Amino acid sequence: MTHSDIQIAIIDYPGAMQSALMGLQEMFTLTNGLCDKNSHNARFHTTIVNETSRQEASQDQTIYQVVIIPPDLGGCFHSKPSGTLTNWIHVQHQQGAIICSSCAGTLVLAEMGLLKNRRATTHWNLADKFNDLYPETQLDVEKILINDGDIITAGGLMSWLDLGLELVAQLTQPCIMRQLGKLLIVDTGSREQKYYQSFSPKLDHGDKAILKAQHYLQTHYAQPVSVSQLAALSCLTERTFLRHFVQATRHKPNDYLQRLRIQKACDLIESSAATFETIAMDVGYEDNSAFRKTFRKITGLTPSEFKRRFA
Repeated sequence: MTHSDIQIAIIDYPGAMQSALMGLQEMFTLTNGLCDKNSHNARFHTTIVNETSRQEASQDQTIYQVVIIPPDLGGCFHSKPSGTLTNWIHVQHQQGAIICSSCAGTLVLAEMGLLKNRRATTHWNLADKFNDLYPETQLDVEKILINDGDIITAGGLMSWLDLGLELVAQLTQPCIMRQLGKLLIVDTGSREQKYYQSFSPKLDHGDKAILKAQHYLQTHYAQPVSVSQLAALSCLTERTFLRHFVQATRHKPNDYLQRLRIQKACDLIESSAATFETIAMDVGYEDNSAFRKTFRKITGLTPSEFKRRFA
């Protein structure tokens, strides 16, 4: 069987929780065995990245699909992160890597400017500090994990387990994630619902022009967006942009935007008491009927059915 390699970088910074670094490595190693058992062609490769290794970045040609910032055990790195590492993380994000954090690691992403106008979570004890420093981030500390497409944040010190399970489900199959949970004796029930409803856009396709458009949509999904606008943003003609977008994402721009909006709506239904009409407006729909029709087409449920089942 030919394997599809998934390269994962785990950042080892001063004060990083070492059990999280080792634990994530071991989770992905166990997942490789489960993938073989289930005839799934994914193969995880993990690399521990620190400041010294990043000084040799010019010699490193590895393309990472995922970069993980683990919890901080009381250090100050998250307040003043190293420019060497943060610059490297920015480059990986621009190349299509999913950037992940756990606990105080979320403050590193906020300090880098990656969480402006984004939903994110962190440890509940850091909420006041986080809100004071980064008011433009929509912090929700009631969530253990928030998957926002190209950025995934997790809450408490042990939330790296939830993060690892989320990545396994997203990059392989939900059934492999459940098998991993049973092997580790970790409860995966509350996560399973989200896996089936989650829209996880492809970001590691290598087309930087299309990736720029995807990053724009991730933060402007509620606004009217035209193909001509996205094409101009990508410095491409409309015809070329459409061809590249479908090749890179496997979706037409309008379908991509609708799926992104409905995923945002699902998150809001699960996490708030807002009315469907309010949620429809928040994610970019002025017509409630169109919202309900699109919601059912994508999720297979009406908004009311979704709320009863998952909220």
